[in-house]
Amino acid sequence: MIHDINIYILIASAVTLAIKILPLTLIRGEIKNVTIRSFLHYVPYVTLAVMTFPAIIDATQSQISGWLALIFGILAAWFGASLFKVALLCCSVVFITELFIL
Repeated sequence: MIHDINIYILIASAVTLAIKILPLTLIRGEIKNVTIRSFLHYVPYVTLAVMTFPAIIDATQSQISGWLALIFGILAAWFGASLFKVALLCCSVVFITELFIL
């Protein structure tokens, strides 16, 4: 078995480029299927959520402050707060919670 880092980098590059180039070459016209359009619309949001949610809870010193920040952030966003206000609220919740817990 060959363990050359250059081969691994080459394979990773080829896969990354294939993911980006194949849709451009295979799909020429506009996608009219509503299900596929909806799926493609939500893919970035789902990817961001999958990467972000576990980190929200584990990034703090205690999971309690992470969960509280997540709950307060969801509620603030649900009621129409801007991204800056949600981020500020979440940071404040973590700061205050960890001040009293530790």
